[in-house]
Amino acid sequence: MRLVLTADTHVPKRARDLPGPLWAAIEAADVVVHAGDWVDEALLDAMTARSRRLIGVYGNNDGPALRARLPEVARVELDGLRVAVVHETGQRTGREKRCAARFPDVDLLVFGHSHIPWDTEAPGGLRLLNPGSPTDRRSQPHATYLSATISAGRLAEVELHRLTRG
Repeated sequence: MRLVLTADTHVPKRARDLPGPLWAAIEAADVVVHAGDWVDEALLDAMTARSRRLIGVYGNNDGPALRARLPEVARVELDGLRVAVVHETGQRTGREKRCAARFPDVDLLVFGHSHIPWDTEAPGGLRLLNPGSPTDRRSQPHATYLSATISAGRLAEVELHRLTRG
């Protein structure tokens, strides 16, 4: 199962649209995960139309219309892997321990908010992934998203994709 992980797209405030390589990855993926801060319903509609399966949550920059359509936390099992998605996890200090306590029954937590790519493992084995942002890199050298595969309950081939402005 091929996954694409993204967050903090902020369309159309930070960009008019998602970068072409991300759209291509979305269309090729089996599952797309968006960890919040869409900003506009039009992007949710476009991603829903262009993906096979979309799992998303709302973020702090998402208004009432998006909050009515998306949960704060999404939980799903993908090929035996227990996944949770949330926008905010709090400050970086103590994140692994805090998230392991909040999500004790999860194998993978996908989160956003910071626009900073993150890949760590908490005590007990919880994997934490933040794909960064494909449109608003802030202090990061590149705009980013993640791809990964899941097979028989195991996460593999996690890859950070760096985007350049076209």
